[in-house]
Amino acid sequence: MADETIGVVGAGIVGLATAREIALRRPGTRVVVLDKEHEVARHQTGHNSGVVHAGIYYTPGSLKANLTVRGVALLRAYCQDRELPYEEVGKLVVAVREDELGRMRNLYERARNNHVPDLRQLSRDEMKELEPHAGGIAALHSPRTAITDYPAIAREFAKDVVGSGGEVKLGFPVTGVTTVPGGIDVSSGQERVRVDRLILCAGLQSDAVAGLAQDRREPRIVPFRGEYMLLKPGRTGLVTGLIYPVPDPRYPFLGVHFTRRVDGSVEIGPNAVLALAREGYTRTRVSPKDLAGLAAYPGAWRMAARHWRTGIKEYRGSFSTAAFMKDASRYVPGVGVDDVVRGGAGVRAQALDRDGTLVDDFRIHQVGRITAVRNAPSPAATASMAIAEHIVDAAFQAS
Repeated sequence: MADETIGVVGAGIVGLATAREIALRRPGTRVVVLDKEHEVARHQTGHNSGVVHAGIYYTPGSLKANLTVRGVALLRAYCQDRELPYEEVGKLVVAVREDELGRMRNLYERARNNHVPDLRQLSRDEMKELEPHAGGIAALHSPRTAITDYPAIAREFAKDVVGSGGEVKLGFPVTGVTTVPGGIDVSSGQERVRVDRLILCAGLQSDAVAGLAQDRREPRIVPFRGEYMLLKPGRTGLVTGLIYPVPDPRYPFLGVHFTRRVDGSVEIGPNAVLALAREGYTRTRVSPKDLAGLAAYPGAWRMAARHWRTGIKEYRGSFSTAAFMKDASRYVPGVGVDDVVRGGAGVRAQALDRDGTLVDDFRIHQVGRITAVRNAPSPAATASMAIAEHIVDAAFQAS
């Protein structure tokens, strides 16, 4: 229906991709993106590693798997059209112990079921031909795995929204969502924006904003900070592309890995430590409100009871560069504390169910004419354009 106004809360890459998709699909519809920050891509998108995942890890048939495969094709074409960085540097998923070989073979079969292109199993010697400094005894090679600049893509999406007659309204922290006769009022203090439908893509604040819209309480967001080291400029030649571990299937995190960025730098990380604030990019950032909410949630205690040993190990790496690099050096032997400097950090919005389960797939709720994206984990940036299609389908199926 033309002449509707659709609101999107969140100016990260998923929110902006969704706003852009609406503008393309429904000419005549006015789209308004609302965000509390004063620039787009300030949080998860702006602290992203830049990897375009090929779809190796995800359960066949899951939303993650299906949306990633399509999302890669859409993103590649978009970057080529807009002359944005997109480099297929390739990824090695490296087994360093004999007991990882079975998991690596299972990963290979999973990736084949997900139609990951040109994937190969490599011996140690074959692996060394691609990454001469890599450790390990065998690897999977995904030559089509790429790197890009997600903040630049998000800014381009924002231009598309504005160019279609929409608006990206920044500095608008959402404090209220009220369904009224004739629409939905989204408020920020005394200021209000009236929309016909509303899509919530609030990332780190997704459960809080969904609560304003009277959505169910679960899942809750638990913030995990991922910290990085940077190889010193003279040592970046040790890594050609991307070197990853075989992931632990108990966790939705991929483990510490080596990532070449489009600017030529090489990051090592991230770890995964519980952040003491939703936007806790440093160890010293503490939010009493966020901590109180975490302490009051039974799911957080159940998660802690299951994973406290891993949590202690991750914190050890957070405070000690030597401990951090001990793990990393299994994948590039010889790289140590003298080769790195502390890099940046990001915070992942990890959704957690009441029973303590870490939510691994996308989760979207519908509340009347409000669509709430409650979990959009990695590879959300990779799959952003396909996720946008899925969200818009869901939003416009609602009455």
